[in-house]
Amino acid sequence: MVRDREPMLPLGSFLFPEVFRAFRMSIQPTKLILAFMALAAVCLTGRLMDFHRTVVVGDDGITELDVYVADGQVHEHIRLCEETGIKDGVFATLWNFGARRFHDALKALARPDVLGITRNTAACLEALVWAFQYHPLYSIIFFAVSLAMLSLCGGAICRIAALQFAQGEKPGLTEAVHFAIRKFHSLVTAPITPIAIIALIGVFIFLLGLVGNIPVLGELSVGLFLPLALMAAALIAIIAIGTLAGFNLMLPTIAYEDSDCFDAISRSFSYVYAKPWRMGFYTVAAAVYGAICYAFVRFFCYLLLQITRMFLQFGFLNENEKLARIWPEPNFTDFLPATSTAPANWSTSAGAFLVYIWVVVVVGLMVSFVISFYFSANTIIYALMRNRVDKTSLDEVYTGSDEMAAEAMLAMPQPEAQTEPSNPPDQDQPDENSETSE
Repeated sequence: MVRDREPMLPLGSFLFPEVFRAFRMSIQPTKLILAFMALAAVCLTGRLMDFHRTVVVGDDGITELDVYVADGQVHEHIRLCEETGIKDGVFATLWNFGARRFHDALKALARPDVLGITRNTAACLEALVWAFQYHPLYSIIFFAVSLAMLSLCGGAICRIAALQFAQGEKPGLTEAVHFAIRKFHSLVTAPITPIAIIALIGVFIFLLGLVGNIPVLGELSVGLFLPLALMAAALIAIIAIGTLAGFNLMLPTIAYEDSDCFDAISRSFSYVYAKPWRMGFYTVAAAVYGAICYAFVRFFCYLLLQITRMFLQFGFLNENEKLARIWPEPNFTDFLPATSTAPANWSTSAGAFLVYIWVVVVVGLMVSFVISFYFSANTIIYALMRNRVDKTSLDEVYTGSDEMAAEAMLAMPQPEAQTEPSNPPDQDQPDENSETSE
């Protein structure tokens, strides 16, 4: 869809309040369903793969990941605790560690504590490095499935958010999923293409290091070609910064422009380097607003569980001992606390399991809100950055209507042109029939 670009007004600098529309957009049922589907697929994959437990946990509950982030002495921890400790799954370890760090980052954001936010964010990145370093095969399989599911559902959420923000439309679930399936290749390859480029450039530096092992010739080669290695490292740094800062804009680019992964990378990099401070301001504003919204959603879920359990408590007898076995009382920081009493029989165990499943659904919807808010907010940020950098109207989004109209015009039958006879009869020549009749 092509529209005339609107002139920029002085008040256009105050577009950041548009970010506050993310909460209303992210609680749309269609987006929550898509986010819940992605979350369920990722968790199911992790739980199934966790049947093979490989993470060593000490008697004090300290895992390999905790040791890796603290001091990096993972091999010593494994040696001391492998026989006496217990084993846990990689997904469970990452989930528990990430949940703690996420809530610690939210607390630091509320204070505000920039150092605490940075420290917890860096710890989450270190957790990914730990997973690939010490459990490479597991991580490759798990993160490949996670990337595919999050790209598919995230692309659908971004498409809904783009049409909703730009034109006020609310496409259905089927339409959004159809778009994500059609653009699945671009959605998946956009985040990993910069990483592949970095690895390809890094091969040159790696080969130069191999040449350095050669006696005499190696030292001279390193000294001679070091400027090329420095230029390659500078290019890697530029790509890495652009990827980290512009990663959030890649899927919204495809959702808005219906383009490929290279256009997503190009636009995200150009917007970050053209107006880095504005990009940072929008991101911080969305993060602060998202933290407030998450606290409200978590409080709502906590109130939901407490009200349900309170009215159930009125109906149970015997001082609610059975209810305590079926459903331990949740608290604001832990919706799924462990019960202190063992179930009395199989029916109590079955009831406790069913209650656990439904509470997990509530927790899943709460996490789905975080996923939906992330994609919705970044879709809005992409529209604002495109408006500031490319001077593109906020209501301009690709819908395919122009191409469909053009195809319809071509498919319509064209009227046939009227052709005159090649040899028109001479008006001065008498008609043969008239002469014969005479």
